[in-house]
Amino acid sequence: MYPWAYWIIAGIILIILEVFVPGFTIATFGAGAVITGILSVFIEGFFIQLLIFAIVSFIIFLWLRPLMLKLFYRKSEDLKTNVDALIGKRARVLEKIDNSGFTGRVKVGGEDWKALSDTGDIIDADESVEIVRIDGVKLIVKKTGGEDL
Repeated sequence: MYPWAYWIIAGIILIILEVFVPGFTIATFGAGAVITGILSVFIEGFFIQLLIFAIVSFIIFLWLRPLMLKLFYRKSEDLKTNVDALIGKRARVLEKIDNSGFTGRVKVGGEDWKALSDTGDIIDADESVEIVRIDGVKLIVKKTGGEDL
């Protein structure tokens, strides 16, 4: 078998292995092997090919890896998950919210939460509130005065 075939096969195997190992590291070596395989058609000598593989893999690692990480592992400040996604949502008061009496429950998204008023005002049952922030397992809410949910 020709040397270029070994490089191409090794490159394809490394690119496939990237599926099992996240981080776009192994794929950079796979791309380096494929490029070395293509160039080895024109270049004789294993040590020269090995040097080309090392240089090409290093360049791809430094240039392409950060680009791919940005593309595939985006972190968006706009994307809120878990309880942070509740902030800004509206809820229905199930039990009168009274901070001095430590009472108050709201229903948001089908879930029942302990709630406190952000201003300390008493909010009656069946009123609409907006979630301002989260303190532990309690929602801090404010009265919306808008339409019912």
